[in-house]
Amino acid sequence: MAQQAYMTETDNGGSGHEPRGNRLRRLFDRLLGGRRGDPRIWRRGLFVALGAVLLAVVMLLHSHIPNKIGNLGSLTETFLPWLGLLVAVLLVLALVRRSATALIAVLLPSMVWLNLFGGQLTDKTASGGDLTVVTHNVNAENPDPSGTARDVAASGADVLALEELTEEAVPTYEKALASTYRYHAVQGTVGVWSKYPLTGVRDVDIDLGWTRAMRATVTAPAGQVAVYVAHLPSVRVKMEAGFTARQRDRSADFLGEAIAHEPLKNVVLLGDLNGTMNDRALNAVTAQMRSTQGAAGNGFGFSWPASFPMARIDQIMVKGLKPESSWTLPQTGSDHLPIAARVRVATGG
Repeated sequence: MAQQAYMTETDNGGSGHEPRGNRLRRLFDRLLGGRRGDPRIWRRGLFVALGAVLLAVVMLLHSHIPNKIGNLGSLTETFLPWLGLLVAVLLVLALVRRSATALIAVLLPSMVWLNLFGGQLTDKTASGGDLTVVTHNVNAENPDPSGTARDVAASGADVLALEELTEEAVPTYEKALASTYRYHAVQGTVGVWSKYPLTGVRDVDIDLGWTRAMRATVTAPAGQVAVYVAHLPSVRVKMEAGFTARQRDRSADFLGEAIAHEPLKNVVLLGDLNGTMNDRALNAVTAQMRSTQGAAGNGFGFSWPASFPMARIDQIMVKGLKPESSWTLPQTGSDHLPIAARVRVATGG
């Protein structure tokens, strides 16, 4: 009797160690309540399943969500990648409810999300390229502009774009960057610093009444590149008005028009566009240019807010140029992260 007390009882009434396959099957059966022992396995979790289907529809048809009410479509598209967290929540709920129906339904938004963003989970960076560009919204209230200038200069950028420059801070940036960049130009609240000669410098009208965009030609060793620097108007999320972005949208249209008429083949856009590549309101720009992060980055490259990045509203986009790599730089004294890219200049530009 004493010996029998220490023997392991198996499913068939015998003794000895239970086969590994049987243990895994029993664990799965307990998780879902049992295939035959719990007939409610298919009836439970219907609300979770419905939520999964609705989430899949929102992600799949996000471009059809209307903007007439509070720019809801643009708001959804700005934070679209984060809907993946809801997929994870639904999966947990399906497991807690032990619902086979909900588990199967959760596969739908999972597949849609992977179709939309799965490519950004892989590292697409490559070696090579002959021009490094960096853009940074330095924040008008930056407490350490000199330190910020040194940080971005240390990135090794050949061309550096800065946005949200104040009249008082411009001399500080000019002094801090002078030893690294021989050429620079400032137009309004945006500026470009370059190791190579700048010509054709002018402001770009984005329908604001003051200058927040500019254009210059950089004569790099590999060829000429038209560099656009832009800081589109900010957007706000208000309880009474929703996602207010009308001025940003108009400015994006003006910027897209200017880029479309650019005579040079090689074009790079650097700046804070206050919108993501998914936001349809930026179509005038995004439809004609490639994101370096999407083409040659690793991950989503979120840039704002710097303390906990949730969206990539700072952009490097190219036309004619080939993206080789794209990355986010460490935090400075700004509320945005700087972003960088290495590109290859097409000959004959």
